[in-house]
Amino acid sequence: MKPFADRLIEATAMHGPLCVGIDPHAGKIPAIFGGDTPDGIERWGQALVEIAIGRTGIVKPQIAFFERHGWPGLRALERILASAREAGLLILMDAKRGDIGSTAEGYTSAFLKEPAPFTCDALTVNPYMGLDTIEPHVKAAEQFGKGVVVLARTSNPGSADFQSRDMGGAPLFERVVEALAPMIDRLTGASGWSGLMLVTGATGPAEAKRLRELAPKALFLVPGYGAQGAGAKEALAGFVPDGNRLVGGIVNASRSLNFPEGADKATSIDAWKEIVGAAMDAAREDLITAAGL
Repeated sequence: MKPFADRLIEATAMHGPLCVGIDPHAGKIPAIFGGDTPDGIERWGQALVEIAIGRTGIVKPQIAFFERHGWPGLRALERILASAREAGLLILMDAKRGDIGSTAEGYTSAFLKEPAPFTCDALTVNPYMGLDTIEPHVKAAEQFGKGVVVLARTSNPGSADFQSRDMGGAPLFERVVEALAPMIDRLTGASGWSGLMLVTGATGPAEAKRLRELAPKALFLVPGYGAQGAGAKEALAGFVPDGNRLVGGIVNASRSLNFPEGADKATSIDAWKEIVGAAMDAAREDLITAAGL
């Protein structure tokens, strides 16, 4: 399979950098889909996938919102993933896994290897137990053309508690990225970009610019745009010019697209789709304009 980085670059060239999150928050699924039940989540998620077609090249489910419903919730996730694959969308699974040895191998079998019950194109991982916890994911990514998305500088307010702590003259998140350099090289595709992605929050544009200096080939996953308050300019701070546009990753929006104003009052699925589609269009155009696409 073509390397993940090359497939992502092709998708963003066609659709722009918007990544659509699929986050079925508790109590937020409209009654027109069946409410906050596994069946309701499945219908809602598949409707989101349908709206996303032609508006984005990648979706990002957050597995925790499915896990809270037990095996029926995971069955709903599996079916939503199947719909996204059938639609030709790239799937980035937000699971933030991170563990040693055989446990990490278990995660790769669940998400990255082929076949897998929750087949996705890339998986988020937590690096704070060390490089040996990331290695199984990188090996699977090399073998199956997948991506590995490592937490670097996240968008939550508490990220500075540890990530910004001084580690011998540089913050911890910089030391993490420096240590990832060989893995970044291993997952670099023909496009020149690496499928070893870095999570860098839109709420920290200065840090994103610094990470770009440290990892010029790493694609970025940028959370924090939309509901968390960051605008398109901040979200694209770590992207770089390519002709007349900015490239270098994807910008995720979840709550602002999953639950836009008025969607909870829609009396039909068609009316809901119109509201959500308009929110996706607005986010897509905002990012495309800022990126010069």
